[in-house]
Parts: sequence; structure tokens; C-alpha cells
Amino acid sequence: MSRRAVQFIIFFSIFVSVYTLVNSYIFLRGWEVVPKEWHSWYAVLFVVLAYSFLLGRVLERLTISWFSAALVWVGSYWLAAMVYLLLSLYAIDILRLINHVVPIFPPVFNRAPRTTAQIVAVILGALVLVVVVAGHLNASNPRIRKLDISIPKNSRALKSLNIVAASDIHLGTIIGRRKLDRIVSQINSLSPDLVLLPGDIFDEDIGPVIKKNLGEMLRSIRSKYGVIAVTGNHEYIGGVEPACSYMTAHGILVLRDAVTTIGDSVLVVGREDRSISGFAGKKRKSLDEILAGVDKSYPIILMDHQPFTLDEAVANGVDFQISGHTHHGQIWPFGYIARKIYEVSWGYKKKGSTHIYVSCGVGTWGPPVRTGNRPEIVNVRVKFQ
Repeated sequence: MSRRAVQFIIFFSIFVSVYTLVNSYIFLRGWEVVPKEWHSWYAVLFVVLAYSFLLGRVLERLTISWFSAALVWVGSYWLAAMVYLLLSLYAIDILRLINHVVPIFPPVFNRAPRTTAQIVAVILGALVLVVVVAGHLNASNPRIRKLDISIPKNSRALKSLNIVAASDIHLGTIIGRRKLDRIVSQINSLSPDLVLLPGDIFDEDIGPVIKKNLGEMLRSIRSKYGVIAVTGNHEYIGGVEPACSYMTAHGILVLRDAVTTIGDSVLVVGREDRSISGFAGKKRKSLDEILAGVDKSYPIILMDHQPFTLDEAVANGVDFQISGHTHHGQIWPFGYIARKIYEVSWGYKKKGSTHIYVSCGVGTWGPPVRTGNRPEIVNVRVKFQ
């Protein structure tokens, strides 16, 4: 058995174990308030909701059908609901514990505890439903985030560059034709000189992308200097070679530890995603290696999907780096965790002479829900001096 297979089995086993524990906690809390005559139906419904996402993803690897898609959709919404049910129930349990020590609940709670619990459960369920629906509406409406930067380099023929970047689209079962059509329309409305796709263009396996013919929609992006992409971790999860071949076949230039020049004036650098080591057993090139022999008097734009080691870009004279990957947590309160992991989990920062922007992304992973931020397409207007 290969090292990659062993790592996957270990990771998957840990994930399923934790996932099952979380769902068991929610299940048992619901079991306490659901009328006994409904217990059988409750158990069946809960198991279907809790495991439909995992089952749907497994079935997709075998064959793509309406059934596998339905399971993924149902399970995706459950993932968001699960987060808020867990947080809410945990908060309620803390209050109950405090109440055992210092009574804080109104006396009516003690006179009819089961009825009170059922009323609380209904209210909690309704609130979680509202949050998930609101998060879905938010996720469905990307905004344009504008950024103006100045690069003090002579770009020869170009005096300015209008860049549009869309990271973390996650095309697949959840993000399909309707969402992509909106993204492409928004990109084209900005009349870009250059379109950048900083990784995670696809969600996982590209089977659903091929079936929906989403490549033709990507081909409809209009840009003076074309569309350039890099790999993300999800390209590796789903199969990086088929993903890159599909993009190339549909007019997208994929830079894999490589450099290209646009307008004979600006260098665009694309790094292989860090996942190359875990999924392919290879090592990506250092930025030193990629830029060896490159004339750094030209403006340098870097795409690196995961925003780690930002100092490497600074040390190598990169003028502008754009990354994605973080989603800034996507669902509240995970944005707080993202801030602890990344030096920049979302937004703009300047280090030395390097401009850095980390996008929260335009698509979603897992639940088609965003409650921690609004999805974005980034319009970077660059002036050269």
C-alpha cells in the first residue's frame, strides 16, 4: 500500500470518527425531545441527513447521477446546519450547567421541563434554518472587490493593467452552470486586460464539470491577455492532471512552477500548489528556482493558491501576490481560526514593496452557504511608474 493511501486512510478515519461523534451528540439531544412515537422516523431521517454528503461523494466517484447529486446537495446543507446546531446545543448545555450551580432559569422552566425543551428545540431549529437560508442567499451573490495598487517599475509598453481574479470557484456538483454564468458575466462586465484564477477552480473530481460542459462557459471569459490559472489543493484532491488538461483544452493557460510574459511587459508567475507533496510525492520548485534568470526589472505578479511563506515573495522581488484557499473560514466563526493560521487570511497587506491580496473566494466548499463573509471577485487596477 502506498504512503499516500495510508495517509488518506488515516485522515479519513479520523475525520469520520470526529464527524460521527459530533452528529451523535446532536442526535442524542434531539432524541430527548422528539416524541417517542416519532423516534423511528427521527432516527432514519437523521442518518440520511448526516451521511448523505459522504455517501454522495463516494457514489460520484463510481457514477454521476441525479441520486448522487441529490445526496451531495442535501448533505451540503446539513454540514452548515450541523455547525450551528452544535454551537447552539453546546451553549445551551453550558447554561444548563450554570443553572445547576446558580439557578438562572425562570421557575416555569422547572414546572414543565419537557415542554420547555420541545419549545426551545423548535425555536432553535427555526433559527438554524433562517441562518442557513440567509447564508445560501449570501453565497449566491458575489460582490466586486476593487483594489488599486501602484508598482514603481517601468512596464515598457503598459502603463496600467486591469486584472480580474476569481479564486476558489469550486466547479462541480454544487457550483454549476447558473453560478458560473453569473461569475463569467461579472468578470466580463469589468472589461479585464487579464483574468487570473488562483486555484481551486474545480471542487473535486471533474466528472460533473465535464457532464455539465462548464469548460465552454469558462471559454466565454473575455480578456485581452487571456485567462491564467494555477493549481489548488482541490485540483490535487480530484486529480490534477485531468483538471489541468481540461483547463488547457478550454483556453486557460495553467502555470505550474512557471513564468509567462504578457504584453511583452509584465511577468506572471504561477506556483504549483503545496499539495503536490502529499498527493503526488513531488516537491514544488522554490520561488528562487522559478525566477532564476528572470529579469526582475519587469513587474512581477505571482499566483500562489495557499498564502503561506509570504516572506518568500518579498525576498524575491515580487510586486503583487494574489492567493485564495482560506475562504476566510466561509462559515462563522471559522474566520477567527483562519486568522490564527494565516498571516493574511483575507484582504490586502503590503510587506516591503510587495502588495499581497488574499481573496475569500467566489465559490464555496461543502455547504453552498457563507455566513462569515460575502464571496468576491477581485478587480485589481495596477498602475506602473
